Amino acid sequence: MPERAGMKKTVLPDDDMLINKRFDVALASLLPSCSRAYVQRLIEEGQATVDAAQVQKSRKLASGDVIEVEPFPPASPAAAAQDIPLDIPYEDEDLLVVNKPRGMVVHPAAGNPDGTLVNALLFHCARSLSGINGVLRPGIVHRIDKDTSGLLLVAKNDRAHRSLAYQLSRHSMKREYRAIVYGTFADLFGTVDAPIGRNPRDRKSFCVTDNHSKRAVTHFEVLGAGDKYTMLRLFLETGRTHQIRVHMAYIGHPVAGDRVYAHKTAQALLEGQCLHAALIGFSHPRTGSYIEISSQLPPYFINAAGRAGIVTEH
Repeated sequence: MPERAGMKKTVLPDDDMLINKRFDVALASLLPSCSRAYVQRLIEEGQATVDAAQVQKSRKLASGDVIEVEPFPPASPAAAAQDIPLDIPYEDEDLLVVNKPRGMVVHPAAGNPDGTLVNALLFHCARSLSGINGVLRPGIVHRIDKDTSGLLLVAKNDRAHRSLAYQLSRHSMKREYRAIVYGTFADLFGTVDAPIGRNPRDRKSFCVTDNHSKRAVTHFEVLGAGDKYTMLRLFLETGRTHQIRVHMAYIGHPVAGDRVYAHKTAQALLEGQCLHAALIGFSHPRTGSYIEISSQLPPYFINAAGRAGIVTEH
């Protein structure tokens, strides 16, 4: 059925050879020019759906199923090195920790072809970065959102990258955030244990759902409060995309200034998202020694806390 390969929408008739096949196997047949990894990524990121819903790759197809595929944009050329200043609190021959400013995109993508953290890293490291994540994300072990500030780990070689990625997958890496959220809390400590998956109504956002989701756990502690806003220290037990933002919105305390998950009242006061990656701790991939790096709250965050009437530590 190669004639289907370029189609974005396919309806399976009663006698189709793909009926009762796994979705990933069927999709690979429909897209013979694409690699298996590309097909798996289409499914995992919700770009390939069945009956307009994101499904597991093992889902068996049935007569009448409607398969829709939205291909990823064509790959861009390798990112270019750009002389952009970086705040680097730690660096050695294997890795560095960058203190990313709010508003900086981590890697090039559609709408952000340059001026990203990766462009700056390529200049600073003279291209001595891990190649595991390809030419557009060299060295990037994990990401934080454009409008989140704070600490980010970068690997200079593949050995370091594999070690750091393993620590992330085992949840042994320590990650601590500060956030200003809407509302006040009755208790000083809390935990949100709620699975996160892609939002079926908006593929670019996420939500708490039992449908095609992964377990997500966020612990928090109240550091101070004003009349309408509270400052939290947050600890990530897992690392799902937008985890803190989704979890805080889920319990009715969205991150202040969050343009995606916060209601208009929570966006109004603080001139942008107030979420900062304040601490990261990990075992060094070469020596095994524990390293912990912290970042002071940036001026935008301190100013926002002042406007919200929150007394905070600096």
